[in-house]
Amino acid sequence: MTDATPPVPGGRTPEQREAARRAREAGRAGRADGRSEQRDWIAEARPQLGGNRGRMKVPRVRRGRLGAALIGATAAVLAVWFLLSLFQPFKGEGHGEVRVVVPNGAGLGDIADLLDRRGVVSSSFFFSLHARLSGGDDDLKPGSYRLRKDMSAGAALDRLAKGPRPDIVTLTVPEGRSRPEVGQIVGGSLDGSYLVASRRSRLLDPRRYGAKHAPSLEGFLFPATYELKRGRPARLLVEQQLSAFRQRIRRVDMRHTRSKNLTPYDVLTIASMVEREAVVAKERRLIASVIYNRLHKGIPLGIDATIRFATNNWTRPLTRSQLRIASPYNTRRRAGLPPGPIGSPGLAAIRAAAHPARNRYLYYVVKPCGRGEHAFSKSYARFQRDSARYNRARARRGGKSPTDC
Repeated sequence: MTDATPPVPGGRTPEQREAARRAREAGRAGRADGRSEQRDWIAEARPQLGGNRGRMKVPRVRRGRLGAALIGATAAVLAVWFLLSLFQPFKGEGHGEVRVVVPNGAGLGDIADLLDRRGVVSSSFFFSLHARLSGGDDDLKPGSYRLRKDMSAGAALDRLAKGPRPDIVTLTVPEGRSRPEVGQIVGGSLDGSYLVASRRSRLLDPRRYGAKHAPSLEGFLFPATYELKRGRPARLLVEQQLSAFRQRIRRVDMRHTRSKNLTPYDVLTIASMVEREAVVAKERRLIASVIYNRLHKGIPLGIDATIRFATNNWTRPLTRSQLRIASPYNTRRRAGLPPGPIGSPGLAAIRAAAHPARNRYLYYVVKPCGRGEHAFSKSYARFQRDSARYNRARARRGGKSPTDC
């Protein structure tokens, strides 16, 4: 008999069975502690995936190249947009019809803004730029045009470069002008005398507006821009003016004036004086209030424009004899309204005359360096001080009006 351990069934020795038993006990203990028998592959891989934080390292995109690509793409889109807006290859002659009057002396910027407002072009900026680049900015001609909406800049430029139709005459009648003044504007462009044609018309009876003995249609000849075929009768211009007046006067509320026992003809008379006296738009209702307040107190209006109307002197200084003229239009010597309008007022002046401001002003005088503004006052003493200031400023300018300094 030897001391060797006999073989065990299955080929394992007692030492091997003991080792297996211990391994099983260690596995059960690990499972009891919540630990897996599997290898911790993530833990093993951490040193390779980003250091202590365990973040995977991702290769960085080259930001410089990406930013340059985005900037280039944006610049390309903007360049295409700019060129399309400038040359407008997909626009043509437009649609519809728009009447546009380009005044004399209008520059490229003025014309571009006018076309933009009227919807002829989509952008005044690109129209101006197109005109300069094409060299057509000096070829634009004033006059009356019938253009189309949403035209290309090139098409609009071509139309304005050709000029208005030679057989069409455009007449712009400014606000407040008297019949003789408008007659000078008409000149020989129409057939016949404008003064004769504007005495009376079948289209309007002044008596319907409270004028009992109106010597003419003065006050009813609405100021605006009109176009007629050259050589047509002056009567046609008068008829267009009267039609425009009847359309506009309907928009004026006359309830306040009726409460003052004033007729629409009285309102036109007041408005015609306001039109001549007011240089700044915001002062129309103030000047109208002075007229109302003086009428209420029975004080002569003292408006020299009425004397200028009576003497047909709109440009030269009034002489002493003219200031003393014995005329119902001399509002220095006669109280109340003159017999009728001294010109045809625009809609803004008519509305101001129908709705004057509420105050107690009785006087006004031009402000030195006021660019047409007036100094208004309630007392004669204040008016004298304002007048003295005006006279000093006028003397310093050698007798010239100190309106602009």
